[in-house]
Amino acid sequence: MPKVKTNSGAKKRFALTGSGKIKRKHAFKSHILTKKTKKQKRNLTHSGLVARVDVKEVRDLLAL
Repeated sequence: MPKVKTNSGAKKRFALTGSGKIKRKHAFKSHILTKKTKKQKRNLTHSGLVARVDVKEVRDLLAL
């Protein structure tokens, strides 16, 4: 059976934490920032975790 390839887009967007959870970045922080408030932009800076319902899909993309 051939090796399973990692999805190139997913490997750039997700990272594993030490405990095995999947870390992600927030969307809407790349452009059109002038109309967003400082608070909005500040809160989008922090990374989050992938939701429990999406973990299986992301793990498949990362070939874990």
